[in-house]
Amino acid sequence: MKFDRTCIAIVGLAVVLLIAGPLLPAWAVSLANVSLCLGTVVLGMMLLMRTGLVSFGHGLYYCLGAYAAGTLENLVKVSDIALMVLAGAAVTAVVSGLLGLLLSRYREIFFAMLSLAFSMILYGLLVKSAALGSTDGFNISAKTLAGFAVDGDSRRVVLYSIAVIVTLGSALLLHLYLSSHRGRLAGAIRDNELRVEYMGASVRATIHVNYVISAVLAGIGGALMAVNIGHIDPEMAYWPQSGEFVFVAILSGTGSVFAPLAGALVFETIRSFAYEYSPNTWQMVLGITMLLVILFLPGGLWSIFKRRKAG
Repeated sequence: MKFDRTCIAIVGLAVVLLIAGPLLPAWAVSLANVSLCLGTVVLGMMLLMRTGLVSFGHGLYYCLGAYAAGTLENLVKVSDIALMVLAGAAVTAVVSGLLGLLLSRYREIFFAMLSLAFSMILYGLLVKSAALGSTDGFNISAKTLAGFAVDGDSRRVVLYSIAVIVTLGSALLLHLYLSSHRGRLAGAIRDNELRVEYMGASVRATIHVNYVISAVLAGIGGALMAVNIGHIDPEMAYWPQSGEFVFVAILSGTGSVFAPLAGALVFETIRSFAYEYSPNTWQMVLGITMLLVILFLPGGLWSIFKRRKAG
């Protein structure tokens, strides 16, 4: 692994975003916050897609991360944002480590449907759980960071800064992983598993590791989203949420760790403005966007940059 131009670009982007945060209007910061949270989840989806897998159940880990953060505050009375995000990462690491032992045996539609089944099981349990708010969920405040209060006017910028650091930090670590020997096996597994096995590498072990990394990123994204919007409910595990992650991953492409971040921003911008100016047909706007991308950019939005580089 080496610190290449992509690493430098990620660090540079993080610095620019952190400096720009206090200067942006409230609506732009809110849009950026949601995009960064979504982008963190889609980073994990990109890793799975590079391995030749598509999960229709990543709402499971997105929801687990959010509920882990929320219950840490409600039950243990810990409202430190950093600890809440770490709790989301830890819980999803444990759960995905166990489920990954089973899911790493399956491929294609079987992997996708089995992952969806686990997500819907969690949704069903949460809906029936009165202690966790049932269908209504519950609110969280997430009002401290390293012992300092983040209520009031500073809260928006603080949450934005945390989202920038966590998301860009995750992108940097994922890029370094993809540049490693095991990380480079993802594309080889997608193209020819048998050849990878002949090379002496374990396909199942690599898929298991990639699945856990992907799940932890989803859990971090869920915890970040929970502290940003201040509310958690079972819909975070429902199948449309998982479908949204797949939608953004396809929209983005898998050519770079920047792709999920750019795709998430484009997706949230289109959704926000479509809902604002056409609340009854915003889903159709998103559908048309996806159709145009599939027709003209089958490799996702990031393929635009690859074409320009090739040209």
